[in-house]
Amino acid sequence: MKFLIVFVALFALALAAPSDKDTVIVEQNSEVLPDGYTANLKLSDGTDIESSGKLEKAGTDEEALEVQGKYTYADPEGKVHTINYRAGVDGFQPQGEDIPVAPVA
Repeated sequence: MKFLIVFVALFALALAAPSDKDTVIVEQNSEVLPDGYTANLKLSDGTDIESSGKLEKAGTDEEALEVQGKYTYADPEGKVHTINYRAGVDGFQPQGEDIPVAPVA
């Protein structure tokens, strides 16, 4: 679980990497509990990252952290992109206008 929390934090930092303009943190909150966490980060460039996770089946061999969240950012042309996601035992599952969806077979 600690690895996933560190991974999510590093992912948030990667999205918040400096750009051509000075970007500052507008808001940052996090709460880590024994059975999960919540976190959000808002930057002055409009980037917004929200994430929460809950420990499922704690204390068993099937223990897993189920995460859900979203991130919003503007590309260099100024278009705003929002990606919603879930991550856990079924893998990383992003959804958004910019993510292609496979046709139903």
